Amino acid sequence: MAFEALALQRHRWLVLTATVIASAVVLLDSTVVNIALPAIQRALRADAAATQWIVNAYLLLLGPLVLIGGSAADLYGRRRIFVLGTAIFAAASIVSGLAPNVTALIVSRATQGFGGALLTPASLAILQTTFDERERSKAIGIWAGAGALMMAVGPLLGGWLVDQISWRAIFLINIPLAGTAAGLAICFAPESRDPRAKQLDLAGAASVAIGLAALTWSLTAVSKSGFRDEKVLAALATGIVLLTSFVAIEAYLGDRAMMPLSLFRSRNFSTMNGLTLLLYFALSGALYFLPFGLIRLGGYSATQAGAALSPFALIVGLGSLLVGSIASRLNWRLLLTLGPVIVACGFALLALIDFKQSYWTGIFPSMLLLGVGMAITVQPLTSTVLTSSGEVHAGIASGINNAVARVAGLLAVAALGALFFTNFSSHFTGAAPAQVSDALNAVMRGQASAKPEAIAAFRHALRVVMLVPAGCAALAGLIAWLWTDPRSLHAIKTQA
Repeated sequence: MAFEALALQRHRWLVLTATVIASAVVLLDSTVVNIALPAIQRALRADAAATQWIVNAYLLLLGPLVLIGGSAADLYGRRRIFVLGTAIFAAASIVSGLAPNVTALIVSRATQGFGGALLTPASLAILQTTFDERERSKAIGIWAGAGALMMAVGPLLGGWLVDQISWRAIFLINIPLAGTAAGLAICFAPESRDPRAKQLDLAGAASVAIGLAALTWSLTAVSKSGFRDEKVLAALATGIVLLTSFVAIEAYLGDRAMMPLSLFRSRNFSTMNGLTLLLYFALSGALYFLPFGLIRLGGYSATQAGAALSPFALIVGLGSLLVGSIASRLNWRLLLTLGPVIVACGFALLALIDFKQSYWTGIFPSMLLLGVGMAITVQPLTSTVLTSSGEVHAGIASGINNAVARVAGLLAVAALGALFFTNFSSHFTGAAPAQVSDALNAVMRGQASAKPEAIAAFRHALRVVMLVPAGCAALAGLIAWLWTDPRSLHAIKTQA
C-alpha cells in the first residue's frame, strides 16, 4: 500500500510538471517574441503592419478563445484537450521556426494562439482534478510561480537565442518542451469531464474573434492606407457591429454563454476587469515598442534588451509573493489605487529618457517603478476577481479576467501602432502614406539608409506612445479609488 501511495504521489507531480511546462511555453512565447521582432522584421523584410500582426495573430486567438477552450475541456475531456492543444502549439511552432516569409509566420502564430487557448485552461482543470484540497493550493502556486519565472527569464532567453543562434530558435525550442508535456500527460494525467458541461458557445466565440480581427486589421492598416481609406472604415464598422453582436449573444444565452454577463453585476468584479483592461493595455503596448527603442535607438543587442526588461518581471514575481503573504494586513483599496499610479510614473519616465544614456539612470528606474507598481496590484486584483464572483463561478471569472488581459494586449498593439504611425507621419508634411511607411520601416529594420529626420521622428513618436500607457495606468488607479466597494472589498480580503 505504501508503494502504491508513493507511486500515486509521483504520478501527481509528473502531471504537475506537464502542466507547468506547457503553460510556461505559452507564456514564454508571449514574452520572447517582442525581443526578437527587430531581427524578424529585418530578416523577413516585414513592414510595420505585418510586424504588429506577428504579435496580434497570436493574441487574437489566444485571448477570446481561452474561455471556449475551458468549456471544451469540460465537455470533451481535460486531458484530451490539453494534449490536442499542446500538439497544435508544437506543430505551429515548427512552422513558425521554418517560416519562409512573414505571411507564413503570421498564420502559424495564429495557430499557436489557438493551441494555447486550448491547453491553458485545460492545464488548470487537470490540476483541479488531480490534486486533493490539501495539495491543490501548493500545486497551483507552483504552476503560477513557473509562469512568473518565465516572464523573468523569457526576454533574456529570447535575446540570447536571437544573438547566438537565430530568431527561429525562439520557436523551435518549443518542440522538445511541448513533446515532453504531452508525453507526461498521456502517461500519467487522469481523464476527466464535467457532467454538467453544456454545448459550446460557438456563436459567441466566432463573433468576438472575427469582430476583434476586423477591428485590429482596421487599426493596423492605418500605417499603409491612412484613416480615410474605405476598407479601413468598413473593417472598423464591421468590428464594432460584431462585438456588439457578441454582447447580445451572451445576454441571450445567459448561463450557457462562454462569458456570462451576470457576473458583471458585481461592482468589484466589473471594476477589477476594467483595471485589468487598462493596465494590460498599457503594459502590452509599451513592451511591444520598447525593444525597438532599446535596439534601434539605444544600440542594445537583443540579449542586452532582454536583460534590460528582466528586472520588471523579477520584481513582479517576487513582489507579488511578498504582498500575498501580508495581504490580510494591508488596505486593498489603497493598493489597487497606489499600484497603477506607480506604474503610470514608470511609463511617464520612459517617455522622458534618452535611450543612449546609461541603463542604470535611464531604463532601470522605469523598470523598478513598473515592477513595484504591478507587484502591489496583482495579488489584490486577482483575489478580488476570484472571490467577488462567488466560489461556483471562480473558474469562469478567472478565465474572463485572463481573456480581458490578452484582448487588452491585442488592442494595445493595434491602437498604439496607429497612434505611432500618425505621429511619425506628422513629421513628413505632404508625403504619401507609402513614403512615410518606407521611412518608418527603414528605421525599424535598422537599415543604413534610414535618414536622420526619420530617426528623429521615430524617437518623438515613441515618446508620445509611452505617454498613453501612463495615462491608462493613472486612470486605472483613479477608477480603483472611486469605484471599488470598500465594505465588500474588506470582506473579500478577510476571505482571502
